Amino acid sequence: MPTKSEEYFEKASSCMPGGVNSPVRAFKSVKGSPPFILSAKGACMTDVDGRQYTDYVASWGPLILGHAHDAVVAAVQEKVTRGLSFGACHPDEIRLANLIRENMPHIELLRLVNSGTEATMSALRLARAATGRDGVIKFQGCYHGHADSFLIAAGSGALTFGTPSSPGVTAGAAKDTLLASYNDLSSVEKCFAENDGKIACLIVEPVAGNMGVIPPAEGFLKGLRDLCDKHGALLIFDEVITGFRLGLGGASEYFGVKPDLTALGKIIGGGMPVGAFGGRADLMRMMSPEGSVYQAGTLSGNPLACAAGIATIETLMKEDPYERIAALAEKLAEGTLANLKEAGIKATGNRVESMGTIFFGVDSVGNFADAMKSDTELYARYHAAMLGEGVYLAPSQFEASFVSTAHDDEIIEQTLAAQRRALKKL
Repeated sequence: MPTKSEEYFEKASSCMPGGVNSPVRAFKSVKGSPPFILSAKGACMTDVDGRQYTDYVASWGPLILGHAHDAVVAAVQEKVTRGLSFGACHPDEIRLANLIRENMPHIELLRLVNSGTEATMSALRLARAATGRDGVIKFQGCYHGHADSFLIAAGSGALTFGTPSSPGVTAGAAKDTLLASYNDLSSVEKCFAENDGKIACLIVEPVAGNMGVIPPAEGFLKGLRDLCDKHGALLIFDEVITGFRLGLGGASEYFGVKPDLTALGKIIGGGMPVGAFGGRADLMRMMSPEGSVYQAGTLSGNPLACAAGIATIETLMKEDPYERIAALAEKLAEGTLANLKEAGIKATGNRVESMGTIFFGVDSVGNFADAMKSDTELYARYHAAMLGEGVYLAPSQFEASFVSTAHDDEIIEQTLAAQRRALKKL
């Protein structure tokens, strides 16, 4: 007899492509069927069948305070009685913008948008306008949203102009995107050397989070800064995942490297639909209506998202939970590797503060090529076994797990115990 989730998935498949509104939710890469979530609180989610899961996806990272945090919920409840959307200026836009600037002083001016994709897309447009160049360097395995310029795979090699990796992306959109290898400065140097005077910007996840978590090698980010300065290109940090996740100052403060522009995502809205891009004032003043670079959005600075973001950031500033949640993530990662070793399963783990990934079947992962050697079939079986034990992990080997302030030592111990039971089923 099918579960309610399976029934919902069948209904969803009749009205939405693949039954989902974002591809990874379909669980295809883990060969499963997605649970349909009914509610969530703290570190726990409950599906339509009444099954409870300890959540390590956290809406793909932004729920650093856990689900339905009291302060965030109260802020939204108070705001919703005043209106859902204005399409007009309101005071909380200023308050949220200044909280971001206070914690990330390299962001001198910013603009709120509706998503991380909008943020990276707008930052790229601004960089091209500011430099008068078209080329952009990105890294294999780094995901910057679904704008055409970012959906590029290697053509005849990682250092050539790319070809589209999605139907509907034109060759014209792809031709200006070059691919380099993450953690390999020589590949970046070659891109610049072979396209001298043509590169507008380089965009990078300071900590890769979309080929699994891969930290930058020592000196890598500083090397990118130096190369951009040498060649007159702008450096864009995509901090949609790392912003307010690694610390209040984001990856820029964490690694001591200052980008020209930064893209932020839904963590600045407490998990609600919002994003932002910002950086040097001279660049941002090129944006319309002060300048001629156009970008707009009716829902940009939505009052509910701003209220949730203000509550989230102010709570983080007050509680400063980063050391505690990093310690919990370390405990989870070390316990997981110990459990896997005991079960005779080859694996390695990468972690930066409260985000991490366990890679199956490999000894170490430092770039996209390493990640692609992972045993995805084994991960799929592991994912299914963990879901059966009430632990909700990312339905892909190449994603991050996140710990929130709602997790504690008891929850981590329960997860590790569930893991030991799950491993016996593989």
